Amino acid sequence: MTCSLVIRAFNEARHLPRLLEGVRQQTLQDVEIILVDSGSTDNTVKIAESFGAKIVHIAPADFTFGRSLNLGVAAATRELVAIASAHVYPVYPDWLERLLEPFAEASVGLTYGKQRGAETSKYSEHQIFARWFPDLSDSHQSHPFCNNANAAIRRSLWQKTPYDETLTGLEDLAWAKGLQSLGGGIAYVADAEIIHLHDETPAGVRNRYRREAMAFKQIYPEAHFNAYDFVRMTISNIANDLYHSARERVMFQYLAEIFWFRFNQFWGTYQGYRQSAEWTWNLRQTFYYPRGMEADVPQKREIEPIRYNE
Repeated sequence: MTCSLVIRAFNEARHLPRLLEGVRQQTLQDVEIILVDSGSTDNTVKIAESFGAKIVHIAPADFTFGRSLNLGVAAATRELVAIASAHVYPVYPDWLERLLEPFAEASVGLTYGKQRGAETSKYSEHQIFARWFPDLSDSHQSHPFCNNANAAIRRSLWQKTPYDETLTGLEDLAWAKGLQSLGGGIAYVADAEIIHLHDETPAGVRNRYRREAMAFKQIYPEAHFNAYDFVRMTISNIANDLYHSARERVMFQYLAEIFWFRFNQFWGTYQGYRQSAEWTWNLRQTFYYPRGMEADVPQKREIEPIRYNE
């Protein structure tokens, strides 16, 4: 098995080496690495070149998430193209192998894997990852949710329908929606696990969710998120985070962080919506509703995780 790996980056010299070292330790060794750089001023490009990556440049003024991905996939020479953010790294040496396995079924056009936070991640973000990326795989997912921080596609399908370059985010969701409309399948692979690093300020959280809400409204024009939704989702998610943090006996440690993160998440979301209508219930649940109250039962794997040098 072989694949290309497209990594989008801007000033990721801090995190990129760990991702590339994790790729080097994969059981799948025939990997073409493509870095799409949007004007980094640090050592991002030099680091990628030291690992043998092919470099594709995009001017900052021309950057959109979809355009960056289209340039990267266009430069790929393999049929299966994995996609990763520059600030993620794989947990296990079979990450790529597991991520690509569902493509053995001809109808599958997209796979995506589990994401978890690091010790430095915000508590609420851990809850979001647990909600969005469960411990059980789904080989025939019914809705188009996915995430290009840890995903893979068939290049031949991308050639027919490239990523939307006009969106402010969620180009992955838009592509998956189009894929399903053409009868293509989506597989979620829990064993293809990565750690996703975010170090955002309150303003950064607010802007990220505002940008994604704007994109969601463009993909689903009927979508709405009104003031009542803002209040209801903020309160319910804060309550859920407090419940889980109390069970873990860390509530007071993360109390202030939980409040500011959830407020900015949903205030940003509210700012991105201005229309009132109904939209897909399971997507609404996936994006905004808090995780369940059940206790986590992590799946144990026989393979040892990658040991990174700190």
